[in-house]
Amino acid sequence: MVDLLRDRAADRPAPAWRPAARERAGSPRGRWAPGRARLRPLVGVGGLAVLVAAALLVPWLTGFDQARMDYAALRRPPSVDHPFGTDAMGRDLLVRSLLGLRVSLLVAAVCAVVSTVVGVLFGALSGVLGGWPDRVLMRVVDSVNAMPHLLLGIVIVALYRGSVLAVIASIALTHWTSVARIVRVEVLSLRDRPYIDAAISGGASRAWVLRRHLAPAVIPQAALSSVLLLPHAVWHETALSFLGLGLPPHLASIGNILGEARREVLLGSWWVVVLPSLLLVATVLAVAAIAAWWRDRGVPRRRSELAL
Repeated sequence: MVDLLRDRAADRPAPAWRPAARERAGSPRGRWAPGRARLRPLVGVGGLAVLVAAALLVPWLTGFDQARMDYAALRRPPSVDHPFGTDAMGRDLLVRSLLGLRVSLLVAAVCAVVSTVVGVLFGALSGVLGGWPDRVLMRVVDSVNAMPHLLLGIVIVALYRGSVLAVIASIALTHWTSVARIVRVEVLSLRDRPYIDAAISGGASRAWVLRRHLAPAVIPQAALSSVLLLPHAVWHETALSFLGLGLPPHLASIGNILGEARREVLLGSWWVVVLPSLLLVATVLAVAAIAAWWRDRGVPRRRSELAL
């Protein structure tokens, strides 16, 4: 009886409300998935280009002077003349936020590049040498990871307070470990390839193998890690400046602006916190969109996942 009911259920046509598998694969959601995947990098690159161009051009075109104070325009809310309002010293908050964004992006880019270079050298050396040098180097990586990065950065910055180089060092020297692990795993997977064995059997040195075969395979992963480190470095620099341990107070950055805004919120100047924060979030999301697109290109998904 159970077998008879199962056979009748198998012969019964599918309900009208339940689309077939082929129809579901060709649904509007499935058809638009590749379009969304192509649109994401365009939005990220376009948004980041607009923000960088504004950060470079607007302060220069307006001739903004950070030392100039306008006591007749203190704490003005957003208006046509001042889209972001003014701060406690009467300075235009939009121009100052763009100038701070330029400084934050420059510091974050330098930190990302330095972290990537250190991580690539450390990871490649660990993967090529192997044996006890590999174990020793990985224990160094574990020791750095065991310490909270923000706390270690605060210790480094506190030794040289107000120094831009100290901020760069505090971020770069605490964020290279993830790059080192990625590069090491990639090198270890390449060491067992037949063409590597053939090159070594032919008399090639380790330096030649590293330069000729391993480096071209590692560079794309390292470049992706550098892009992924950029938004994290922006957040880290902002946190240090917000705590008063980052860039000098006279140098505009998003962290310094938000640090000064802690007192302004109590006086009702909400725009001093909200609008620069939105500018920072937009920048981080634009960089994250580019990084996600790059990651998806480097690690393509299965066709079934793209159809969802």
